[in-house]
Amino acid sequence: MKAVALLSSGIDSPVAIYLMLRRGFEITPVHFRQSPKKESKVFELWEVLGRYGRLNEPVIVDSYEEQAPVFSKLAEIGKAKWTCLFCKWTMVRKACKIGHEIGAKAIITGDSLGQVASQTLDNLLIISTASDLPILRPLIGRDKEEIVSIAKEIGTFEISIEPEEPCPFVLRRPVVRGSLGEFERIKGRLVKEGVF
Repeated sequence: MKAVALLSSGIDSPVAIYLMLRRGFEITPVHFRQSPKKESKVFELWEVLGRYGRLNEPVIVDSYEEQAPVFSKLAEIGKAKWTCLFCKWTMVRKACKIGHEIGAKAIITGDSLGQVASQTLDNLLIISTASDLPILRPLIGRDKEEIVSIAKEIGTFEISIEPEEPCPFVLRRPVVRGSLGEFERIKGRLVKEGVF
């Protein structure tokens, strides 16, 4: 079974990939490049994870090309607090497109319920609308201690915690419990503005 997986330089997504490699998936990671340091860490994680199953070379997507125009338009129309939600939505949308190109049957993410703004149940519902492929979330019910424990066991933890630049797009007060209706209205406006 083929799947694509969102792979960041953090702790969660490598663990999610590891768990699904153990289930027999052939996985193509997709990384949204924000900085050379993060990208370098992703390739280190990829090398470690490759020991556990069929892991293809990561597909690198430039965040500044793929997402920054969306974020700029959100700020322009007074909806900047939706940036984190649109960030994850655009990631899943791109992963879905890549998935169809390579014949993948699912998308894997490192979502763990409630850990960050994009991972509340309301926001996960919205993010899921970006894909017509099933989204597998193997960490959804695990707490951070469990995830960290697995990361240490498989050899990804020390790489993931290496210092790196913060996300250049993150806001102080993002939308935590987004409304699907409001999201669709904003998205419709972005479509009219030619962003999508």
